[in-house]
Amino acid sequence: MANARGNRRRFGSVRQLASGRWQIRYPDPITGLMRPGEQTYPTKTDADVALTLIEADIKRDRWTDPDAGRVKLNDFAAAWLRDRKLEESTRERYAITLRQYIEPGLGHRSLAEITPARVRSWRSALLENGAGEPSVVKAYQLLRAIMNTALDDELIQRNPCRIKGADTYDVPERPVLSVTEVFAVANAIGPRWRALVLLTAFTTLRFGELAALRRRDVDLANRLVRVQRNQAELNSGRLYDKAPKSRAGFRPVAFPAEIIDDLAHHLDRYAGPGPDGHLFIGPRGGKLRRSNFRDDWIRARTAAGVSEDAHFHDLRHTGNTLASQNGASTRELMTRMGHSSTRAALIYQHMTSDRDRAIADRMGEAVRQALGEQRPAPGASGTRMARDQ
Repeated sequence: MANARGNRRRFGSVRQLASGRWQIRYPDPITGLMRPGEQTYPTKTDADVALTLIEADIKRDRWTDPDAGRVKLNDFAAAWLRDRKLEESTRERYAITLRQYIEPGLGHRSLAEITPARVRSWRSALLENGAGEPSVVKAYQLLRAIMNTALDDELIQRNPCRIKGADTYDVPERPVLSVTEVFAVANAIGPRWRALVLLTAFTTLRFGELAALRRRDVDLANRLVRVQRNQAELNSGRLYDKAPKSRAGFRPVAFPAEIIDDLAHHLDRYAGPGPDGHLFIGPRGGKLRRSNFRDDWIRARTAAGVSEDAHFHDLRHTGNTLASQNGASTRELMTRMGHSSTRAALIYQHMTSDRDRAIADRMGEAVRQALGEQRPAPGASGTRMARDQ
């Protein structure tokens, strides 16, 4: 026991303060200078135990500088955003999320002060003050990513973002237009945008992917469009092309023969000139923008008698549902959608029961053929099974 006590004394020291509490001092493993403990203790035994634990952490290379967590979240988040390799639009989106949702409630706090309880209070306050759940989820995800980096940098010992379910939200089921409704909107929207509506519904491309298509990306002979880029828009209104989010985004997507004539007519009359000309451009030759196209969509949707809840993006849901109903596997849906995970593809397979009913109908047909088109009387199948067993 005397040797153990001596080892502790050589490692650091314990002394009693005028207040009667006990303080520890120990050598900083980086500078070698003596530094005081972060807190005081009511008894000498408590102080000895704390000193022993710090010594053990240093020997196991698990010690973290208590002062490291004193950096303000605002400062750390600014450096985090600056040092990340991000798409320009993603960087802008993160900066807005930080400014609107994270900095007002937590930015003035040091990293060490951001506890699980403070994260819960911050999130609850956002929701209570009217912030939309999707925005709060994205803010929470960003805060968690920033704090993960602080953890990797050994500025904190544990990520305080540990609220179960806070990183997801239930997406309300979107309307799915019927094929008849798709063509009704295409007829109502006018010749310039007719091909855009049909191509969206039957290839399920995203708006940014459609806006970035060039003439050379359309192969009428093989009924393919090749997705190679995505158009993004900054808050300033500047448009630029970027690579798809993942390798899965680079893909060819087939379209039905029924819209070949519409695409050929569009290429002849409305697409930009030359192989690199944009497939979809405005009447004055400008690039396709969500804000400029929205009014055309709303007028056509109203004229076609389609629900006012239907957004242009819902054409993508229509195409994915049609593909699922007509036998597309999970992997095939993933390929068409440009997704690298199965989650989104499975949504469409779960959404539709028509495909399952078609399978049941074919099973019923097999039963009728086996029984010579004679439908068994109610309860007969159960009696037959009982006898067979």
